[in-house]
Amino acid sequence: MTIERIGVVGGGAWGTALGHLVAKAGRQSLLWARDPKIVASINQNHENPAYLKDIPLAPDLKASADLAEICRSDAILLVVPAQAVRTTLETMAAIDTAPAPVICCAKGLEIGSGLMMSEVAAQSLATHPFGCLSGPTFAAEAIRGVPTAATLAIADTALGAEIARAIGSPTFRPYVSSDVIGAEIGGAVKNVLAIACGVAVGLGFGENTRAALITRGLAEATRLAVALGGRAETLSGLAGLGDLTMSCGSRQSRNFRFGEALGQGMPVETILTHMGGVVEGRHTAEATAQRAAALDIEMPICHAVDAVLNHGAELRATIDALLGRPLRAERDG
Repeated sequence: MTIERIGVVGGGAWGTALGHLVAKAGRQSLLWARDPKIVASINQNHENPAYLKDIPLAPDLKASADLAEICRSDAILLVVPAQAVRTTLETMAAIDTAPAPVICCAKGLEIGSGLMMSEVAAQSLATHPFGCLSGPTFAAEAIRGVPTAATLAIADTALGAEIARAIGSPTFRPYVSSDVIGAEIGGAVKNVLAIACGVAVGLGFGENTRAALITRGLAEATRLAVALGGRAETLSGLAGLGDLTMSCGSRQSRNFRFGEALGQGMPVETILTHMGGVVEGRHTAEATAQRAAALDIEMPICHAVDAVLNHGAELRATIDALLGRPLRAERDG
């Protein structure tokens, strides 16, 4: 399969960055954005002022508000928020095009159903090969040419290798995996854990606490991934440990900043108003807790974040309860 034309569905920061990277890799890069102002600015000024102000984009990156035009690509990168994936896929399914592979770049679980994005796709766009791209990737750094790596997970690894070659470059390295479940869970759960680490920093806790949250959080994500059919080693890679350590220790992470403000005493709605945009971990916390409970998987950190954000639990009391859990062998959870 020859992959020359790549569509990017989503005009946010990471979607714009991927469109830029595809263009820099020498492919035809066409980005869909809902906002006509973003479309016009990318085409005319080579800039996305809404999400990446004053960061120049590749002149060869083109934008369109016509989703059907993007769907006529050889491969599609789906870069909308996790809670918008189902409706976007349903819209794409109604467009009569060849079944191009879809690589989902959203990191989260669906509220209500608790489904992974691949499970949503199986219901909404089953005729297309589906995979995911996940890893430690801040958009602005990738655009500036900072060396960046990610996991490209898809069942057909030969197809994955073709896509990786099409979008990869010396500064953007996609590593192919067949473990879609592990990559998806790593990307989803790290958002919840980044909120937890932000809370710890906001409360004035030190590096001991953050390191403990990262390590024990990784164990939680691994238990859930394995229970769903993923592989533990995937959570030790870019889509797991790599993404987790980056998001849990940098204020470039929206989820981390959200948690930090929460730890400093700001109300949730006030934080969201000030930040604008989407904080994926807030939604994924609830879906993760529900999925873990259904599988009888212990995820105390994720349950604590969900309790505070979605069920009115008091922050300090929740932390005390988390720290008061019985001591046990490290491998027992």
